[in-house]
Amino acid sequence: MARKRADIADAAESSPLYLRIRDALAEAIAAGRLPKGALLLEGHVAGIFSSTRTPVRQAFALLEAAGAIRRFEGRGFVVGQGRGAPLRLMLTPDMFGDGEEAQTLRKAPAWEGIYEGLEREMVHLSVFGRHRINEVELARAKGVGRQVARDALTRLESLGIVEKDERMRWTVVPLDEKRMRDLHDIRVALEPVALRQAFPFISPDERAAMTDRLKRALAGYPDLSIEEMDGMETDLHITLLGHCPNREVLIALRRARFMLNVSKHIMGVSHVMPRDEPFIAEHLVVFAALEAGDIDRTAEALRHHIAISLPKVIGRVAEFRRTHRPEVPVYAHDIGH
Repeated sequence: MARKRADIADAAESSPLYLRIRDALAEAIAAGRLPKGALLLEGHVAGIFSSTRTPVRQAFALLEAAGAIRRFEGRGFVVGQGRGAPLRLMLTPDMFGDGEEAQTLRKAPAWEGIYEGLEREMVHLSVFGRHRINEVELARAKGVGRQVARDALTRLESLGIVEKDERMRWTVVPLDEKRMRDLHDIRVALEPVALRQAFPFISPDERAAMTDRLKRALAGYPDLSIEEMDGMETDLHITLLGHCPNREVLIALRRARFMLNVSKHIMGVSHVMPRDEPFIAEHLVVFAALEAGDIDRTAEALRHHIAISLPKVIGRVAEFRRTHRPEVPVYAHDIGH
């Protein structure tokens, strides 16, 4: 039971809140607890999961893209397809399961409500050098208590996005090419190891669902949201690798995950997708080898995918630095490199 709780806590840390809300809704729809025609409103769902509306809105966008819910003439979304009138049901926590996973998700910590936007701001600042973050001003700007702001910064610290200086002041870690190469080396070395060890614990249903998402995305590219792109990256590089039983390997990979956040937030600035899709076909090669049960080919496909991704990320960051001026929030102060 203790190991089960630890695994749930790790999952909560590894996957963005909007993806966990997406998965909870999708599972409730598949199980019939959310019937066809049920009306989903951002505010009601946010209340159940103790979150802000932003991650719920992102989850709805993914479910709509997958065809699980649809818009209608009124406010909100309706479960399933068709033209029937919405069922105005009272949503209850029981609809989203009563297991430990569902309970943990419904008790999402307060810092998650501000985290996604804060992470994006910190990644953008990191491209332009070192900045000091004032915790009190951050809390005031985000409309939260100081402890919530501190918890969000602590999460960013665990990913290597911010750190404390010798006087225990929060600072944004500058992102230069050397740092990107160093983090990339960690991923090339350890992600194939993690996938090898995770291999026996990956269920066929989970693998099939991820493969289906990739195929739909490839067919629809470039008409995809940043959330959909991030979801596919999370599937392979976080969720699947999270089955690795070697917790020390996963801890070592946590800081290197910053490279995924860089791609997401830099590519998402103008929401202009690259002319050629950046990774979907490469992910499908990994999943095809996984389906065939060839772990050597799977690990090599993953290693190759990561190896060739570095120039793309470096190029996106360089272009962002050339074409954008740093937008420094009121709680941040530029202190150079």
